[in-house]
Amino acid sequence: MDEIEVPEYFLCPISLQILKDPVTTITGITYERESIEQWLKAAKSNPTCPVTKQSLPRDSELTPNHTLRRLIQSWCTVNAIYGVDRIPTPKSPIKKSHIFRLIKDLDAPDDHLRTKALRRMEALAKENERNRTCMVEAGVTKAAVLFIIKCFKEGKTTGLEEVLRILYLIWNPSQENKLLVRENQDFIDSLTWILRCDQINNHVDVKTHAMLLLHKTTEIVCQKLLESLKIDFFKEIITRVLRKRISKQAVKSSLLVLTEVCHWGRNRMKIVEANAVFELIELELEKPEKNITELIFNILAHLCSCADGREQFLKHAGSIAMISKRVLRVSPATDDRALHILDSISKFSASDEAALEMLRVGAVSKLCMVIQADCAPYLKKKARGILRLHSHMWNNSPCIAVYLLTRYPG
Repeated sequence: MDEIEVPEYFLCPISLQILKDPVTTITGITYERESIEQWLKAAKSNPTCPVTKQSLPRDSELTPNHTLRRLIQSWCTVNAIYGVDRIPTPKSPIKKSHIFRLIKDLDAPDDHLRTKALRRMEALAKENERNRTCMVEAGVTKAAVLFIIKCFKEGKTTGLEEVLRILYLIWNPSQENKLLVRENQDFIDSLTWILRCDQINNHVDVKTHAMLLLHKTTEIVCQKLLESLKIDFFKEIITRVLRKRISKQAVKSSLLVLTEVCHWGRNRMKIVEANAVFELIELELEKPEKNITELIFNILAHLCSCADGREQFLKHAGSIAMISKRVLRVSPATDDRALHILDSISKFSASDEAALEMLRVGAVSKLCMVIQADCAPYLKKKARGILRLHSHMWNNSPCIAVYLLTRYPG
């Protein structure tokens, strides 16, 4: 292929690759369809033709250049002996009228017709970005959300698997999506119901996509809705996703959701009530990937800021040992959250048991290592503060050098 000179007019002016789906713009220049569509999409305002610099509106018609495509295909066939691959005939772009008919079929009383429409939509969404954009513009996002809510209210699960995958594929953080779900409690309740529902075929895939969509939803819903999430919301996430480890994607999304909503005190109390602290510690004891550990430690730090959270944390026999082992072994972000947890535990525990446990499992020695390690000054300061707090209990311990408590003044 490198030895063959490709005719210049066979190349897209943007990608400089052989045209596979050539389209001609209103300016008379031919481009690869995907390249010019991306160009128009990326333009901030008043897009222009890359070659002529003439105005080229985003909604301007792109006309398939069948003659040029046939010439290129013939050239590829002739030069096949030199390793040139033949270019297949591209599929015609879908029309919005076709999408409108599929959306209409979602309201049909016949389950078979609805399922057929959903499977066709899913196939189109998987094909390419152009199809997904067309589907969004035709209103598939709204239709999918309403379909999911209808399933929830009627207690039906037929079509859920397909519609969840479609919605996930076409989801984008557009203003239209924000308006659609920003104050939509029914949609959150519907996704929560899916996590709880056990009468679903292929339930792992269905619940994983429900969890992925819950994460995307919590990123754009209004603060009022986030502050008033129901206890069932947290119980389903923690018992059905975290505890059962239904999939890596679902677990990560559940942690991202908890991170998003635990900033509010009422949510923290509900998360603790749903037994999240125990499940988070159990998950971390399995030694997950670094990014999962960072999420777990961040959530635990928030939960340990309240008394009930600290109480649950200390009830787990391996909690302090787990925190201690991760310090200086994962990342600076994990160190920050770990010391925050140890600080909260050591400051606000009602008895000396937590301090004695820190000594037994090596947390005190690890704090000394933080002071000596090459880490941020504020972390060293925090470690010294924790050590001084219980110096009367730890001074005589053989596992801690007393000079560390006095050598580095605050």
